[in-house]
Amino acid sequence: MTKKKSEFRPNDFVVYPAHGVGKIVSIEKQEVAGFELELFVISFEKDKMTLRVPTHKATEVGMRSLSTPDIVSQAMKTLKGKAKVKKAMWSRRAQEYEQKINSGDLIAIAEVVRDLHRTDDQREQSYSERQLYEAALERLTREVAAVSGSDEAGAQKQVDDVLVSRAAA
Repeated sequence: MTKKKSEFRPNDFVVYPAHGVGKIVSIEKQEVAGFELELFVISFEKDKMTLRVPTHKATEVGMRSLSTPDIVSQAMKTLKGKAKVKKAMWSRRAQEYEQKINSGDLIAIAEVVRDLHRTDDQREQSYSERQLYEAALERLTREVAAVSGSDEAGAQKQVDDVLVSRAAA
């Protein structure tokens, strides 16, 4: 059985489920407990964080390449949809939102943004709602920016425009 060469390379942007978009800076070898491990060194510039992920575990932990432009437009379509708010207790809903955000799935993240987005005339958001909304919005915006090659401000405007157009509908 030949060892499949990794699909990830230095300078690639990748999505790590729990942290969002990062950039592979290098691949290094490190000895851990007497074993030599090959690690992706991933930089999350915005969070000033570096993560080392064993190359053989990358896909297992859900690390993936950036979404395709198709997936980004599906995510934008999802944003336009009507918010679906379950009648469950907030703690249960918050847990579901958290799981969606940390899934690394762009469509699921867009659903959280859609469901928690508030227009100015809607009721106030609780602190925890706001935190989840901002986390989801940031993940979505960063990936949209990375996929389209634009800056985050441009991606933010793109997402805002969709949310505003939805509110006006």
